[in-house]
Amino acid sequence: MKSSASKLRIGINVENKPSYNGVPEFHYIEAGYVDAIVRAGAVPVILAPVDDVELIPSMLDSVDAVMLVGGPDLDPRNDGYMLHPSVRAMSPRREKFDRALIAEAERRRMPVMGIGVGMQLINVSQGGALFLHIPEDNPDALPHRDANLNPSLPPLRHELVVEKGSLLSEVYGENDVRVNSRHHMAVDEVAPGFAVTARCQGDGTIEAIESTREDWFAFGVQFHPEARSATFLDRRIFDVFVDGVQSFVETGVNRYAMKPRAHEIERKGTGSHTDLIRKFLATPKEERQNS
Repeated sequence: MKSSASKLRIGINVENKPSYNGVPEFHYIEAGYVDAIVRAGAVPVILAPVDDVELIPSMLDSVDAVMLVGGPDLDPRNDGYMLHPSVRAMSPRREKFDRALIAEAERRRMPVMGIGVGMQLINVSQGGALFLHIPEDNPDALPHRDANLNPSLPPLRHELVVEKGSLLSEVYGENDVRVNSRHHMAVDEVAPGFAVTARCQGDGTIEAIESTREDWFAFGVQFHPEARSATFLDRRIFDVFVDGVQSFVETGVNRYAMKPRAHEIERKGTGSHTDLIRKFLATPKEERQNS
């Protein structure tokens, strides 16, 4: 077992709740994120959303990688889109901090893992775009927002199709994959430098993206491996993340760098993501990993 002095330090952003009616402002985080990093053998370091984003370089000097956690929605107006009525935006303080955090992490080529809105932030920060409300953008989609708050009932889950040779394929192997789901926004156009490595089996919704760059170890998942509804296999993603960070720190090379497939390159030109979803769904299930 490594001593605490030799363990990797993973910076974790947190939620912000503004003050209201005399109640003070709070920063907080779900314990599942912190516990997952500890179980994976690393040291969690809280990156609080300070007002002065000029402090971020000094904050990142003390960590080896960053994990961007889930939470409320990104405000689409910050990316030039209108505010959709379904959006429940995170606090402006957190969003300003998180956007500056991913920008500095990318500038340093610091390893990054994003979960939920954390994956969406990676995508938009690198030039990608989002669906603002899946039921409107893809009316034939499966339910993705779990409205079940009763812990005695089973959580919403759906199957994944995982790209062979990806980081996720190392996590799940040849096992059938069913993940939890609690989102209404999703990745639409994938950012340059990233490839889709998992989709929802039933409707083609993007569930994971991974860096295609050898000089930056970065990836994101739309589901929540830190949640109580996650499986043992889901939680392995934190072990693979920490191992990948260790490898990148030692070599400076992203060993999981994905090669973008032909249709991902085509989509940057004339093809739409909706066209790709239709093509994906028209492909027989047993062929979808190679479609």
